[in-house]
Amino acid sequence: MSTAPFRRIVTGHNAKGQAIIQEDAPPPRVRRIGGAHGPIFYEVWNTRETPARIDKASGEPPEDGIVLAPPRGGTRIRVLDIPPEDASFQSISVEEARAHFAEVGAADASSHRAEGSRHAFMHRTETIDYGIVLEGEITLIVDEGETVVRAGDIVVQRGTNHGWANRSGKNCRIAFILIDGVFDADLK
Repeated sequence: MSTAPFRRIVTGHNAKGQAIIQEDAPPPRVRRIGGAHGPIFYEVWNTRETPARIDKASGEPPEDGIVLAPPRGGTRIRVLDIPPEDASFQSISVEEARAHFAEVGAADASSHRAEGSRHAFMHRTETIDYGIVLEGEITLIVDEGETVVRAGDIVVQRGTNHGWANRSGKNCRIAFILIDGVFDADLK
């Protein structure tokens, strides 16, 4: 699996208010979720409110571990390296799927059901997500339909039940920008 490193470049301001490069290094929080065949999460940045506070030189608001959703009222950007699926995905239990999402603080997001589930990692979050495929391809699965998303394609995920299947035989690298949202009453 190709998981070439990338840099997180953060700008800020010096004491005179001039623009500076504050950080230039790989993302500091990287973790594989779901065991040897799970995706690698590269946490790039989060904000805690909208509008986001812009000051001279603070860093990213601190977080422990990896959290699926953005902070309430905030945003998150992450990159995922999603390896190709193998035959073991066909036998993932409901409990195993919930445990996978529990690793990122979102056990309740899992919508995998033993019968009739379109993918073991189907899930739903109360967010708007922009997914930009950087490398490879991945299949977006929703309750009624699916489509292959390739490098350069952008998905606007609007709080819908969905799953991602890498059937390509190669790594897929996808960037996600997550924005906290609120379901209308008829969608809760």
